[in-house]
Amino acid sequence: MISLQPGEITVGGVALHNHLLLAAGVLGTTGASLRRMLRLGAGGVVTKSIGPEPNPGHHGPCLVRTEGGLLNAMGLPNPSKEFVGEIEPLKDEPVVVSVYGKDPEDFKEVAGWFAGTGTARGFELNVSCPHAAGYGAAIGTDPEMVLECTRAVASHGLPVWVKLTPNVTDITTIGLAAEKGGASAIVAVNTVRGMRISTEMRRPVLGYRSGGLSGKAIFPIAVKCVWDLYEACSIPIVGCGGISTADDVVEMMMAGAQAVEVGSAVIDEVRVFEQIARGLYAADGVAAEEIVGVAHRV
Repeated sequence: MISLQPGEITVGGVALHNHLLLAAGVLGTTGASLRRMLRLGAGGVVTKSIGPEPNPGHHGPCLVRTEGGLLNAMGLPNPSKEFVGEIEPLKDEPVVVSVYGKDPEDFKEVAGWFAGTGTARGFELNVSCPHAAGYGAAIGTDPEMVLECTRAVASHGLPVWVKLTPNVTDITTIGLAAEKGGASAIVAVNTVRGMRISTEMRRPVLGYRSGGLSGKAIFPIAVKCVWDLYEACSIPIVGCGGISTADDVVEMMMAGAQAVEVGSAVIDEVRVFEQIARGLYAADGVAAEEIVGVAHRV
């Protein structure tokens, strides 16, 4: 398998320890858990999505296992502005703060809480959560809204990554809107809409009924989305969706990603970043630039 050269990198304006980030929504609710992921080998971390008002999220069940993945409907639970103090001790770490809102003003306000504190190296806009009415994918399917939300947060002067939903007809339309709005990078992708029904109980297994599918089952979907965005957009892409091995990382990079986010795999193995890094990096490895997008050139 191809190995990469180890070392610090910069993707979409954000300096990272390596190519592997913790994805939003997984062990990102406290400063302690974020720091733990960095100590366990993550090159950077993305926080839980933070919104304009405290949110308890949906009632349970909120997370169930499925064949090849996880189905969740958390409903964006978060402490809102109180989170600023929670990550204050991580000022010197590669922390990307995930933010959400119902309109550009919300996004700008929430990002503004962190922009002047030094606690965020950049922002990730959640315009892709499939289980929060009025937020997430409700915004991320509208190119004009994505453009305006991106522009609003970019006005703070920090890097802006926009996390896209795969639940659209043409993801490149949304990617191009983010790029036009001033995004520094695109994150592809969030979860795929799905649901399960208990045949014994005769009702959906999730409290919110439907949710978002993550894990290995969506990896081919994520690869295709990264491929399409690489063909259409000129800003960096961060691959996300079902990544759990070093070979997954290389494949995603060959599709066009410059870095990746790992989420569901952490639930099965908290040391997954160390495991991936052992297979991914070698002193005699190739430069990442040699493989990013290479599959497009054959």
